[in-house]
Amino acid sequence: MDLHLHTPASNDYQQPGISYLDILRQAEIRGLDLIAFTDHNTVAGFAAMKDEIKQLLWLEELDRLRSDEKRRLDEYRRLLNKILVLPGFEFTATFGFHILGIFPSETPINYLEHLLLTLNIPPEKLSEGSSTVGSTSDVLTAYRVINDAGGLVIAAHANSNNGVVMRGLDIGGQTRIAYTQDPNLHVLEVTDLEKRGRYTTRRFFSGSKPEYPRAMRCIQGSDAHRLTRENPSSSKNLGIGDRITEIFLDDPTFDSLAKVLKGNDLSLTRPYRGPANPIDFVQLAREEGESIVQVFHPTLAQRGGYKDRVLRDICAMANTNGGTIYVGVSDDPEEAPVGVRDPKTTINQLYTAVSSRITPEPDIEVDTLPSKNIQVVRITVQPGQAIPYAIDNYQFYVRDDDETNLAVRDEVVRLVRRSLQQEDAIELIPPPVVHHPPVPKPAKSNDSNSRSSSMKIEPPRTGVEIVDSEKRKGVMYHTVRDLRNGNLIQNVTKSSARKLWHYAISQAEEGQPNLKQLNWQSNMAVIGRREKGDNIWYDLALRDNDTIHFYYGVTDSGLNDDWLALVGES
Repeated sequence: MDLHLHTPASNDYQQPGISYLDILRQAEIRGLDLIAFTDHNTVAGFAAMKDEIKQLLWLEELDRLRSDEKRRLDEYRRLLNKILVLPGFEFTATFGFHILGIFPSETPINYLEHLLLTLNIPPEKLSEGSSTVGSTSDVLTAYRVINDAGGLVIAAHANSNNGVVMRGLDIGGQTRIAYTQDPNLHVLEVTDLEKRGRYTTRRFFSGSKPEYPRAMRCIQGSDAHRLTRENPSSSKNLGIGDRITEIFLDDPTFDSLAKVLKGNDLSLTRPYRGPANPIDFVQLAREEGESIVQVFHPTLAQRGGYKDRVLRDICAMANTNGGTIYVGVSDDPEEAPVGVRDPKTTINQLYTAVSSRITPEPDIEVDTLPSKNIQVVRITVQPGQAIPYAIDNYQFYVRDDDETNLAVRDEVVRLVRRSLQQEDAIELIPPPVVHHPPVPKPAKSNDSNSRSSSMKIEPPRTGVEIVDSEKRKGVMYHTVRDLRNGNLIQNVTKSSARKLWHYAISQAEEGQPNLKQLNWQSNMAVIGRREKGDNIWYDLALRDNDTIHFYYGVTDSGLNDDWLALVGES
């Protein structure tokens, strides 16, 4: 068990971008069965994890989970079935002494927050995650309040900084005895549990000294403010599971844990070091798959055009939302990483190629990450501040879902307009308001199922609408509305269209469906549906007076309640 873990809810957490799922995965890697989230004077971390799971369960109940969300929920279920996660906090008592309070997993969050307020944590500090909170309750009061509330009371790093043993302080005597022998205190957490000798903390509190007659159970915890240890050769800035305790339990429950920690059989706990495998971030990314902000390449070799593809992705991400590119692995999580032969040379080549071929030079960072003992190059691309970016001065690329494509004329125009808006913002001129596409009004209908004409039905938020079509010199040119962002792209042909646009144009050029044969519900109808991987694509229709809007390739994530009810009946 590791009962002293911080999360990003503590304001001194040392690694950005860490999720609560990352913490659970690392706990599994280190072989842990029980952990506790003990952020500084807050339970915001445990609350954030519960809220995320609650949101995923709600989407599952509505049958609106995307494939990546389903994977996250499945992973949460698997890990929480394997690891008992307990809520708690690291309370800062008067004079800066730290005390852990740990509670059953089903304890309501508002109950724990009320407890912190009872201990005089200022309301405005309740979600701050700071170890500095001003004047609070004294140590003995904190012991009593936490114990009376049903929590386990553990003196955090008792023999170290902010510990109740007060080692290195001139004060002590009766105060030290009171702080370490109080009946409301259950356990001492110490940093020297694995050491042997006459002067260890465990030996001092063994019950052999007349003034300290109560034998105290001593355990160890990592006090981790990061996933993995910052320096393998240092005992500072530990990661999850770097300093843990083995405990003998009847079953992995809070009640069994409390029974042992409050009991007198000190042989039921002992120090333990678990496996030291670090979390594999590259493999986790591969399991999530490619997206608008993530892509994988097996090599950077010029032969086969891999280097050019990487440069196109960098250019596209700089023009879109930024993202991460991994070189040395495929997008198939089952395939072994290939890695790069000479990471340092590869990184230098990348910087040189980006500087010489992409204008202006985008903001990127290139480093390496291990995956299954193979070094993989990671390229982090920041969203561009000087758009549009171009390769060789004239090739403009953008990301579209999991694809990189040459920008068409209207997209280049839009990039330039965005750039001008950014310049206006720098000059403190408010940027123009971006409006969504106009919401069509439902037409009147004699249908008994038709709604009131005053009720608006919004178009889907994914998919494509063919707004206009014109034949010029034997070629059909279309105006396409991308429903994800409302952008209108003109002069798109079937031969030049991307995947989703191509599908929509193909459907439109085949001719409109027979409107009389559609099953209309409140001016909406399902034309058809097809499965693509984990997703279902819908073709939909919406009546707006004398106009019929056709939406192609709509996924579940783009449907509001009106459309979800419709496709559920189809």
